[in-house]
Amino acid sequence: MAFSSSASSSLLRAYSSYSRTRFFHSSFRNLSPTSPSLLNHQRSLASAAVRSFQCPRWSHRLDWSSPLSLRAQIRAVSPVIERFERTFATMAAEHHFKAVLKSLPKPGGGEYGKFYSLPALNDPRIDKLPYSIRILLESAVRNCDNFQTKKEDVEKIIDWENSSPKQVEIPFKPARVLLQDFTGVPAVVDLACMRDAMHKLGSDTSKINPLVPVDLVIDHSVQVDVTRSENAVQANMELEFQRNKERFSFLKWGSTAFHNMLVVPPGSGIVHQVNLEYLGRVVFNTNGMLYPDSVVGTDSHTTMIDGLGVAGWGVGGIEAEAAMLGQPMSMVLPGVVGFKLSGKLGNGVTATDLVLTVTQMLRKHGVVGKFVEFYGDGMGELSLADRATIANMSPEYGATMGFFPVDHVTLQYLKLTGRSDETVAMIESYLRANKMFVDYNEPQQERVYSSYLELNLAEVEPCISGPKRPHDRVSLREMKSDWNSCLNNKVGFKGFAVPKEAQGKVVKFFFHGQPAELRHGGVVIAAITSCTNTSNPSVMLGAGLVAKKACELGLQVKPWIKTSLAPGSGVVTKYLLQSGLQEYLNKQGFHIVGYGCTTCIGNSGELDESVATAISENDIIASAVLSGNRNFEGRVHALTRANYLASPPLVVAYALAGTVDIDFDKEPIGTGKDGRSVYFKDIWPSNEEIAEAVHSSVLPDMFKSTYEAITKGNPMWNQLSVPSSTMYSWDPNSTYIHEPPYFKNMTMEPPGANGVKDAYCLLNFGDSITTDHISPAGSIHKDSPTAKYLLDRGVERKDFNSYGSRRGNDEVMARGTFANIRLVNKLLNGEVGPRTIHVPTGEKLYIFEAAMRYKDAGYDTIVLAGAEYGSGSSRDWAAKGPMLLGVKAVIAKSFERIHRSNLVGMGIIPLCFKSGEDADTLGLTGHERYTIDLPSNITDIRPGQDVTVTTDNGKSFTCTVRFDTEVELVYFNNGGILPYVIRNLIKQ
Repeated sequence: MAFSSSASSSLLRAYSSYSRTRFFHSSFRNLSPTSPSLLNHQRSLASAAVRSFQCPRWSHRLDWSSPLSLRAQIRAVSPVIERFERTFATMAAEHHFKAVLKSLPKPGGGEYGKFYSLPALNDPRIDKLPYSIRILLESAVRNCDNFQTKKEDVEKIIDWENSSPKQVEIPFKPARVLLQDFTGVPAVVDLACMRDAMHKLGSDTSKINPLVPVDLVIDHSVQVDVTRSENAVQANMELEFQRNKERFSFLKWGSTAFHNMLVVPPGSGIVHQVNLEYLGRVVFNTNGMLYPDSVVGTDSHTTMIDGLGVAGWGVGGIEAEAAMLGQPMSMVLPGVVGFKLSGKLGNGVTATDLVLTVTQMLRKHGVVGKFVEFYGDGMGELSLADRATIANMSPEYGATMGFFPVDHVTLQYLKLTGRSDETVAMIESYLRANKMFVDYNEPQQERVYSSYLELNLAEVEPCISGPKRPHDRVSLREMKSDWNSCLNNKVGFKGFAVPKEAQGKVVKFFFHGQPAELRHGGVVIAAITSCTNTSNPSVMLGAGLVAKKACELGLQVKPWIKTSLAPGSGVVTKYLLQSGLQEYLNKQGFHIVGYGCTTCIGNSGELDESVATAISENDIIASAVLSGNRNFEGRVHALTRANYLASPPLVVAYALAGTVDIDFDKEPIGTGKDGRSVYFKDIWPSNEEIAEAVHSSVLPDMFKSTYEAITKGNPMWNQLSVPSSTMYSWDPNSTYIHEPPYFKNMTMEPPGANGVKDAYCLLNFGDSITTDHISPAGSIHKDSPTAKYLLDRGVERKDFNSYGSRRGNDEVMARGTFANIRLVNKLLNGEVGPRTIHVPTGEKLYIFEAAMRYKDAGYDTIVLAGAEYGSGSSRDWAAKGPMLLGVKAVIAKSFERIHRSNLVGMGIIPLCFKSGEDADTLGLTGHERYTIDLPSNITDIRPGQDVTVTTDNGKSFTCTVRFDTEVELVYFNNGGILPYVIRNLIKQ
């Protein structure tokens, strides 16, 4: 089927124009005469097809004089179009960059495999690209099919220096997907439900299957119920299985029902540490094709893997599901901030101090939606674990990634953690050949960055962050004065507004028969937890050394402080035992309580009743100190209003002091066994002591033996029996796993673009509403709509479990959406809590109850918000929940990147007020009704265009619609990303 180059060019241009429009329509043969945009594109295509295939019997008969004639002729010429489409597919199959496919030889003969060579592109611009952008470039070159990924996309990335400021769109296909169980359960629920939808639509259910490797680590279900006990791990795991047996059985079913899915059983470690130590490939070799490891995960701290030179970041669960199913991710080509490191950390300064300093610097610089790439002479002074600690906190400083290119430090870590010599040699050889390896022994090619920052490591000083946000860094030497300021300041991120006369209040009570007391700032939770720090041997062993020195001097943590240690992997336990330091941590109450993400996500368990009563009845501002990455209000525990992030050694130090109201330079931590005062400097280890402990205690065999057994599970996991069917049998009585309504009554025809008419305002928020405020998390309050739902189904209060554990049940999650006890809704005039005003009646109701009233009456709802709406962890339920409540649009000053994308993925319209405007300046109270004037035809909507919003009381204002890419418009037209994927797979 040959045709001339000019005809081919004409046809390709016509097809390109046509195919974009066809995205928005299920079939070009089922057209309405009122679709002139699509008809015009098809007319051009039909004409070009006839000319190109030299069909004389048609060329003189095409007459486009009327729409009806146009439709008839397009129907008639459709065989020619189909003939072209088959030819076009064959042309696309010819890889555009096949000339740069090279062989990578082994040193001793033979080859490692083939790879797409960036140097072979012979473009000098590539040498100046940041390493993180080179990974995007390689993916585009390798996946270039001139359909999902086009040659133009490759050119955009090569020309990154000029194209990134223009916010251009590119496709990206990650090499794999990472899940944890809180976000993994709803992902597997959705996949199971998509199989049902495929079955109902008469298509092949096996098409719903991961096309890239999916790793799911069960790590978010363990709670700190039992502590200060040698039996804590076993006791907490037994409780974990009692509460989550149904969820775990479902995940075990998923590991057999879906191909390409690895499930790591409970009790193995924290997902990001397991990813770093075991799952991370750095370079893939798939059937002889070599390419860089890259990963998207349904947890925002997926970025931890960036410390290993693997490009990874957090996405919403719905985006991850699409990536699993082979869909390219549409992303805006990011700017890259170059962060230069120099010097060396001073004595007594930890990696945690460094990351809190970096977090504050980058927050101030402004890196939302950008990559951060670290470089400079100081890189050689940072261990891989230190780098991972910095990379982990990317969401806290707002970046998509905090990337550390692969160098000799990376290779050493790979060997330490049990990767074979041959694998490491292949990784180094490939990355050197493709200009993705940094050798600091060689002259460095100057790279171009969007902006630059620099930090001398010697300037970093000990610090913590809080009391309510991770980027509110406080120098340790200023902590006492900062705390006193917080007591005085008005209620806010740095204030509690405690009256002067009440600031010295002392509450005396009895703890298990022993006298105890609490003041403002008293520590009631001290937790060494979370992926941020438990992967780092220097800070973990540092904590052990602090505990040891304190024991030797006669200091003891007060018994009413809830202490816990939750290692990120079994390796940590092995080196703490090897060093002999676990014994001293135990003596201070830091027994190992489990292997998973605990206090940092609110799985801190209950406080002793005597402590809880002392706090709540006396309005004490109690404190938690944890080695985590999140300290948003209400997250760690409902009764700890002040929460500070600190290094593991500082967690132990503050537990010993018993308060955050202390100047460690001047005040003693406590009184030793000989009656003398013991100061901070007396228990703090030197850098040399820590380095020696790391050198003698962290051994390669520990990693090898731990991960050889990781998929073997434990007796409780292995005893779970699961059905062999590839279709899930939903139990209508289950309160854990429930078939969601997303695809109910779904047809092959997309619903199309829909604006919003006369919607009520469900909620009116200010700035910094996080996904913790929106998404159900933590414990289920006894008087909430969720509690009523569970009680009605025979679930006793003691078995409520957490919202996170019930994420597979949409009925629970809808009721828990916006159920945060610290929610401030302007409709309630400053009253805090999960209620709102039902505008038509003026009644104050739980948010779920109000939403159902609106929904049952046939009314749409919207949400008004301030800046940074949706900041925090990537939570799919922060978008799914509002959709189930009937929210059709969110109008905010600005959005967090992942959450905005998730809203689009669930069919919710994200809108931004114009600069300088918000609900208050426009005089909006939330008692109005809102109409959003969107074009009815999706082809008439452009990414980032302005739309008009009007209210029933005569107000009118302009907003920017935040569909940022053409693909997001396609998702919206389909009612969300998952319906689009189903329709697309069926068409294939």
